[in-house]
Amino acid sequence: MSLNIDLSAWQLALLFLDYGIKIIAIGVVPEGRRPSSSTAWLLAILVLPLVGLPLFLLMGSPYINRRRHRIQQEANELISDVTASTPNHPEGRLSPEIESLIQLNRNLTGHPALIGHNKGLHASYDEAIMAMARAIDRAEKYVLIEIYIQSWDEVTDIFFQSLKRARERGVEVKLLLDQIGSYKYKGYCTLGKRLTAIDVDWRLMLPLQLHKGRFRRPDLRNHRKIVVIDGHTGFLGSMNIIKRQYKTKDRAWIDYMVELTGPIVTSLAAVFAVDWYLESEEQLSLDMQPYDDAMTEDSNHLQLVPSGPGYTTEPNLRMFNSVVHHAKDKLVLCSPYFIPDESLLEAVTTACYRDVEVDLLVSAKADQFMVDHAQSSYYQALLEAGVRIFQFPEPFVLHSKFILADPNLPGREPLCMFGSSNMDMRSFGLNYESTMLVAKGDLIDDFAQLAINYKKVCHELTLEEWNKRGLLRRYVDNVMRLTSALQ
Repeated sequence: MSLNIDLSAWQLALLFLDYGIKIIAIGVVPEGRRPSSSTAWLLAILVLPLVGLPLFLLMGSPYINRRRHRIQQEANELISDVTASTPNHPEGRLSPEIESLIQLNRNLTGHPALIGHNKGLHASYDEAIMAMARAIDRAEKYVLIEIYIQSWDEVTDIFFQSLKRARERGVEVKLLLDQIGSYKYKGYCTLGKRLTAIDVDWRLMLPLQLHKGRFRRPDLRNHRKIVVIDGHTGFLGSMNIIKRQYKTKDRAWIDYMVELTGPIVTSLAAVFAVDWYLESEEQLSLDMQPYDDAMTEDSNHLQLVPSGPGYTTEPNLRMFNSVVHHAKDKLVLCSPYFIPDESLLEAVTTACYRDVEVDLLVSAKADQFMVDHAQSSYYQALLEAGVRIFQFPEPFVLHSKFILADPNLPGREPLCMFGSSNMDMRSFGLNYESTMLVAKGDLIDDFAQLAINYKKVCHELTLEEWNKRGLLRRYVDNVMRLTSALQ
């Protein structure tokens, strides 16, 4: 008996095309990508080529467009040249280990550690908006705002009214907001007109400009949260300019902003200037007011850690890993989205095996379905290693992001990092982020107290409780974990 297979010409063509796509993908997809991401993309293309290939062509490139990459590299070199005579850190004794960590970030980003005066960790939503509005009301020359999501609503009206008053005084106001981050919220269609009406000079960050022939990955975001006033006052943190129930009335976001003065504000202004040029092609000439770098009770050794697609070395991930490895007795991680890559997961679990007490603060339920399940897929390994997971109760979304190593421990050198960066693969590779390293100072104590306050209202998830979850939950978690690697 013989088996005859009669394939038409178009069937043969489809067969060759299918194999051709798969063979080419095996050699193309892994370039410039971590193994887990390569595996996920290859699986999508090999199993579902009609879906996986278009998705890869649309969102699979690990690179930003050439213009943005070139400008970012030139800016990094300029920052290194301008700060060449600045020492790695202010006067004061630091251990060789911390000096090495500061040197790492300087090699990655060009930014040295500078003095910053802690004028307040504003952990209340209303308090943070009021603090920024008050600082803007004191502005004499310029105000720079770069915040991911912005909406002119009943809560943020006081913020935008302060911008209006600033313009009436002749203060220059420049504002950046992320297009895709902001467009889905109420009032976006009229926000630009309202800003123009009060004479604010504003730009969209990472706009989709297909009509100008500028294609980019549609999933890139500028997630930074920076405010600079007159070059001497700055704000950095996790908060967007929008009411805290901005996605649904049933959920309320928990955030903070840190108010700083002193030399470190020049680093914040430098990051804004680069991002402003990327969107406007206007070079800013900022008048940086003289600052007092004398050590006082509120002085901190701070180093800005900018990151994003323009940095091929993933500075925030390397710095997070370094802080985790620095911890000797205590480690606190707070992130709304904890979806670590292999290196961070290994660093955190290894800390447990070194007898470091590790606390992870997360929301009981994240605000995004896929993220919530992808994050949960790591709980088993974390709990088995000894990580204590504290879940902030609903209806709140714990949106704060920071990491603490050895806080409030005599004889140790504590460290802290805070800012806009989550501890997930999107923040390491796709988002433009602004994070601050605290190598020394009272900000470490403030964040340690904030962590204590959060833990007081949290529920601790135990391994016994987690093992009771159903098969469907396990399945969905694992599927979402796979999709999180598609970068």
